[in-house]
Amino acid sequence: MHDIAILFLELGGIILALGILGSFALRAGISPIPLYLIAGLAFGHGGILSLGTSEEFVHTASEIGVILLLLTLGLEYNADELVTSLKGNAKGGLVDLVLNAAPGAIIALVLGWGPVAAVAMAGVTYATSSGITAKVLTDLGWVGNRETPVVLSLLVFEDLTMAVYLPVLTAILAGAGFAAGATSVGIALATVTVVLVISLKFGRYLEMFVSSPNSEVMLLKVLGLALLVAGIAQQLQVSAAVGAFLVGVALSGQLAHEAQEVLAPLRDLFAAVFFVFFGLNTDPAKILPVAGLALLLAFVSIITKLLTGYYAAQKAGIGRAGRARAGLALVPRGEFNIVIAGLAVGAGAHPDLGPLAAGYVLILAAFGPLAARLLQPVITSLADHPEDHLPFFRRKKAKVKRKETADAAVEVPEQSGSVDDDDVEPVSK
Repeated sequence: MHDIAILFLELGGIILALGILGSFALRAGISPIPLYLIAGLAFGHGGILSLGTSEEFVHTASEIGVILLLLTLGLEYNADELVTSLKGNAKGGLVDLVLNAAPGAIIALVLGWGPVAAVAMAGVTYATSSGITAKVLTDLGWVGNRETPVVLSLLVFEDLTMAVYLPVLTAILAGAGFAAGATSVGIALATVTVVLVISLKFGRYLEMFVSSPNSEVMLLKVLGLALLVAGIAQQLQVSAAVGAFLVGVALSGQLAHEAQEVLAPLRDLFAAVFFVFFGLNTDPAKILPVAGLALLLAFVSIITKLLTGYYAAQKAGIGRAGRARAGLALVPRGEFNIVIAGLAVGAGAHPDLGPLAAGYVLILAAFGPLAARLLQPVITSLADHPEDHLPFFRRKKAKVKRKETADAAVEVPEQSGSVDDDDVEPVSK
């Protein structure tokens, strides 16, 4: 009974504190994510007060938070859109892999940590946090933007890459042979393929199963299905987040809209707990000695992710504002990166790898959402003069064309008005 009382006290304190911090963030006009992370640091290992009794529950709740974030994001798109986007952004995914895995691998080799640590650090710097990015897209109202499918396709490409990378890393850390590593990779790829085929070919049957006129029944079915698929995916060494995302993709139409509405409160609660748990497991004292290195690595990674988003969005024919938003949305790091670092440290990799990864992820997990919020007015201004990104010899023609269009609009008022390519929303399901 005493433990239950302590559990309720700690959980009540955490949730109430999150509510207060969220209220402050709303008034200040900033993302609450950095505040949630700081709260976790304050009450985690090495903080001013350690929460012991509720830690296991908070850990489970944080995992559910990531699943719900990706599930609701998947509800925005259908399987056909996902496959088309993946095909169209394969080059962007490869650019993402090369640009963002390289800094981690290079810094580990330069510091003399060895090739195993280099493979681990490559994963730490490569993967964007799907959970934090999903939260940023939702909070800032970017979900319906033209660049969002590009961002999602890159996230899915990263998660599919992780389906290959994690078994390989595990085999390397354990000293396993080639055959064991190849088997793990094959199982992971087969799992992803099966889920994608089910989403594409049998999505309507899933919709018939989940559909219900009662919101409570629908909530239980959708959440239960997402957790079940996420658990199977995780068991087969595929990201649980990928499984939940694909469940959302499989549902479409009015059902997807209704599922979003019933899931939204749960998503917001558990997502906030996820960010707190991340801070709870970070010891500030261990980060300080490698803070400078973490800042340098974070700065390089911001540049490489901005370049990645810019390239992929430009290839999709999206304007400058959309390219900037795509790059910023890809900046945050989070759950995958910490898991990778944890695997490496647990296997006896270099002792500084864990603190460096924690500091690096903390910087980008906090800075990414904050930068997206603060730079939004600047990004919007990029769309005011879309010809500015053209070569100089083409700008004059573009400006003349704009002037002619403006003159025509004055002469024929009923045909006035134009739509910037960054403001057009895709047809969503």
